[in-house]
Amino acid sequence: MTLLVLYTERLDECREFYSGLGLAFVREQHGSGPVHHAAEPADGLVLELYPGRPERTTGRLRLGLSVPASDRLPAGDHRFTDPDGRVVVVTATGPDGPRSTG
Repeated sequence: MTLLVLYTERLDECREFYSGLGLAFVREQHGSGPVHHAAEPADGLVLELYPGRPERTTGRLRLGLSVPASDRLPAGDHRFTDPDGRVVVVTATGPDGPRSTG
């Protein structure tokens, strides 16, 4: 997989949520298209957050991300729910790889 696009009515809230998981977003706009945010959480993968109307939102979806461990997110496996109700499973890796939190 090289691209995952999430459509949301809560663009700012989702950007803040995923940024809090350690993803660095860049504001983008292609031509006259909508302003959106893009991050590269893994080699070759781009995660984009786009504004979406209710009929275009990305509903029932479960995401799995791997991010570096940090002060806010210790090494191990974590389960979150984003502002749109999507389940996000995060493996935070330290210098020695992931550590299971059970």
